[in-house]
Amino acid sequence: MIDIEKHPCFSKEAKGKYARVHLPVAPKCNIQCNYCKRDNDCVNESRPGVTSKILSPEQALTYLIKLKEKMPHLSVVGIAGPGDPFANPVETMTTLRLIRREFPEMILCLSSNGLNVAPYVDELAELKVSHVTITMNALDPEVTKDIYKWVRFDKRGYIGAEGAKLLLEKQLEAIRMLKMYGITVKINTIVIPGINDHLVGEIAKSVKAMGADLMNTIPLYPVAGTPFENMEEPSPAMMKEIRSTISEHIKPMTHCARCRADAVGLLGKDDPEAAKLLSDIANLSVSMDENRPFVAVASNEGMLVNQHLGEADSLYIYKETPSGYRLVEDRRTPPSGTGNLRWEALGKSLHDCRALLVGGIGPSPSSIIGRSGIKIMEMTGLIDDGLDAIFKGKSLRTMKKADVFRCGAECSGTGTGCG
Repeated sequence: MIDIEKHPCFSKEAKGKYARVHLPVAPKCNIQCNYCKRDNDCVNESRPGVTSKILSPEQALTYLIKLKEKMPHLSVVGIAGPGDPFANPVETMTTLRLIRREFPEMILCLSSNGLNVAPYVDELAELKVSHVTITMNALDPEVTKDIYKWVRFDKRGYIGAEGAKLLLEKQLEAIRMLKMYGITVKINTIVIPGINDHLVGEIAKSVKAMGADLMNTIPLYPVAGTPFENMEEPSPAMMKEIRSTISEHIKPMTHCARCRADAVGLLGKDDPEAAKLLSDIANLSVSMDENRPFVAVASNEGMLVNQHLGEADSLYIYKETPSGYRLVEDRRTPPSGTGNLRWEALGKSLHDCRALLVGGIGPSPSSIIGRSGIKIMEMTGLIDDGLDAIFKGKSLRTMKKADVFRCGAECSGTGTGCG
């Protein structure tokens, strides 16, 4: 049984007893906050949105195994970026599945803006993800429109109040669904003087009514290179008053350390040696299952990974040989029209494949096929580049989707790819 009292970010008593690690497997984000600047290869700043390296799901598991050997008191694995976990749903869900199989007692948690959480809540509950943090900065889109530069959802961009309204709707939906499964929900609110500081109590009252368990008010940290770089940071007196106000409605968190996306160790006392281990693992080509020698590819013409899985009547199957990659067969996919049974059948038919390269994939097929132990890589670009990433562990170069997508003959969309 998972002991939630061992989570140092949710329990102040656990802060000095149990370690946590944030696995940096989610580099992309689906919103742009005016106070946020994501940085990879960054070792000098201690704030959310930065990491020294990005890991693949397999590298993340290897990293965790080595950390657990070194830190027996490590009790929590979180994914908090450096982007948003659900702007990178394939990497996030694959990582969670790998960890849950290897560490059944580990506490799993996520920190998200909430925009794309809802489609994955069912599987999060199945994987016993026990803690989720949603960052919510106001309940009025006319306020939050000044906080977010843009919002991207379902392959469409939104700006201004329209984007802020969509984000709020999805955040509220996520909270409701998470609480339906009894998942502990923490609300993070960035306190921005002159914009939302007077509204934090209203947020606390509303989210508590929805079942949220905890609220963390975080003072704005002006970051150079962002639109809010010259804004004033809230004073300690302001933060004390705000926390007093929200305590009338919901339990406040008072020990936040504004952790990096690759934080590891005790809260506020990160392990200084972990950065080298992270770097070593990031440069390591993690061996795959030799009993699965093939890779399946969704492609319109056999040169590019450019087809949405839902449109693929067949998949190209490749194998690595001493003389290069060889096309083994053109394998038919199960017929459409059977709902999730199609993806269960496809997962079984790909039993000899270690990975599936697709131009796009929905939450249900990603979840169902991923349970078969198949690594799913959503990408756009040359098939050989994708195969290099799987077989050789090379960095993946991608093209813009507009350059590579060609929708199927029966598609009624706009030619920008399927959702």
